[in-house]
Amino acid sequence: MNAHTVPPAPTAKTVSAAHKTGFWALAIGSVGVVFGDIGTSPLYAFRLALQQAAHGPVVAATILGVVSLALWALILVVTVKYVLFLMRADNDGEGGVLSLMALAERATGRRTRVIFFLGVCGAALFYGDAAITPAISVLSAVEGLTTVPVLGPHITLPIILGASLVILLALFLVQSRGTARIATFFGPIMLLWFVTLAGLGLLHLPDAPGVLAALSPTYAVSFLVHHGLVGFMVLGSVFLTVTGAEALFADMGHFGRWPIQASWLAFALPCLALNYLGQGAMALSALKTAQAAGHPLGDVDWFFTMAPEALRVPLVLLAMAATIIASQAVITGAFSLTQQAMQLGFLPRLTILNTSARHAGQIYLPAVNWILAIAVVFLVVVFKQSSALGDAYGLAVTGTMVVTTSLAFIVARRLWKWPLWGAVAFVAPLLALDLTFLAANALKIPTGGWLPITIAAVLFGVMATWVMGTGLVAAKLREQAIPLADVLPRISGRAHRIAGTAVFLSSAPELTPAALLHNLKHNHVLHADNIILTVRTHREPRVPDEERVRFERMAENFGVLTLNYGFMEQPNVPRALVLARAQGLKLDILATSFFLGRRSMVRSPTSKLSFLQWRIFAFLSRNSSDPTVYFAIPPGRVVELGTQVSV
Repeated sequence: MNAHTVPPAPTAKTVSAAHKTGFWALAIGSVGVVFGDIGTSPLYAFRLALQQAAHGPVVAATILGVVSLALWALILVVTVKYVLFLMRADNDGEGGVLSLMALAERATGRRTRVIFFLGVCGAALFYGDAAITPAISVLSAVEGLTTVPVLGPHITLPIILGASLVILLALFLVQSRGTARIATFFGPIMLLWFVTLAGLGLLHLPDAPGVLAALSPTYAVSFLVHHGLVGFMVLGSVFLTVTGAEALFADMGHFGRWPIQASWLAFALPCLALNYLGQGAMALSALKTAQAAGHPLGDVDWFFTMAPEALRVPLVLLAMAATIIASQAVITGAFSLTQQAMQLGFLPRLTILNTSARHAGQIYLPAVNWILAIAVVFLVVVFKQSSALGDAYGLAVTGTMVVTTSLAFIVARRLWKWPLWGAVAFVAPLLALDLTFLAANALKIPTGGWLPITIAAVLFGVMATWVMGTGLVAAKLREQAIPLADVLPRISGRAHRIAGTAVFLSSAPELTPAALLHNLKHNHVLHADNIILTVRTHREPRVPDEERVRFERMAENFGVLTLNYGFMEQPNVPRALVLARAQGLKLDILATSFFLGRRSMVRSPTSKLSFLQWRIFAFLSRNSSDPTVYFAIPPGRVVELGTQVSV
């Protein structure tokens, strides 16, 4: 092309084609990330539900009832509640429990106790889910080796546990290196996995075509009505078919609402439905054979026995890959949730490392990674079997779903301005469904349900203590501080001036930073230019660059610089200072000193924190990440001045 050649303008057809290409690329990509957890549920959900049903007489109606419950759980919980309703409740395109909490706060204009309680509960329960998902998924995949005819007799429990632990530890070890290189394989592997699910289901539908009757909800209702407590316990196991539904909502910001909805409705849902129907058909056929021989229906690993014996090993390997991808998605979700919790003030600052130069969202938190790794190893060693972990799994997920539905009601009522009767009429049935599943899973508290409750209770206590402690510290500092407007006239003309710029980090720009007063008191100097720097976190996930910086000159040598970030962004002060040049603030980073106040806290005799809360708060404060690292400030330009705070 020469200098005078003008490329043809894009036509409506080429723009539309590009848009469609991008849409389907996102839709396919979402299969590899969003549906990993829910896509591996067929490994254990139907088997565990049928195990529960075996506490009563297993007849054809029992199997049809279990399959019908599984299908209608996918339709009502995932499709109606999440895909068609909750995905409308996005916070500027972002989803997830903390994002929804921030949206509810924006709708009400403040953080109420109810919203705070719901948000922290949802976050705490998610961590329980993040610990259980890798353990149950990988265990269930490795257990598939017992169905291989040649290997099966030699696969003992120690081998299953050893192989599972090796896979899981390797997964946590590679987190620090990032997953950008291998993430490109996630989509194709999960596409193959879902196609395999559908293929196995279609292979066995001819075994008992009557299983298609389970598409009618009457079988699900009849099963619950006629099986009493057993039916209620089966409902708790059936709920495992929808674990991972939160990912549909939480990962909306990565792929968008429409691609996720399209890939679920057109691909993932039909594949899952076919697989559960196939497992049901195989069970009906096995039941007929057992009844003819006068034997009860045995406990079978229905998923892996669906495959011909010659394909068992490839299926087990594919299942392992799928469960690793599902576990990776949950671990990454835990990193993102922790970053949001830190930005919203629920947790202390933790070290965040970016694992990709291209994608800012790919982060690694060493503390979270290794706490999760320890928890997952503990679960595998203690529970030993995926069936034992199933009783713990459902309670964590149902609790999160109850929280999500409750927050969605606040959004519908206060932000969307739905009339009260309309909001209640639509949300109440969804909440009733969630509470029913929660009650069904609560029956399993003695056999494992206690685990997510314990994890959530501990984390709720930690987050609530941190929020309370930081609130008391802020109130104490505010009480002792002097308004900046009162101090400026006294110090501007008296202190000795030195060259350069001093930046004082402060959470309250209207008050005089303690570091500024200490610098005056001990060094008796002021810099030629002084900036009070405040970093604010907003209820929106991201703040555009044009709104990032706000600078206000208070006096000739004093100004207030406010940096605005969303709760999903990582603050970077030097980068923001470049943007501040457009507002006339030209800082030479090599001639600028950043003054930080290092707080040493002691417990007051009249402290509102109990002794245990104080110990937790003091521990978290001591182990909080250095603000120099958190705000990406050059460490060679930092001056720390200590203060003691009594709380």
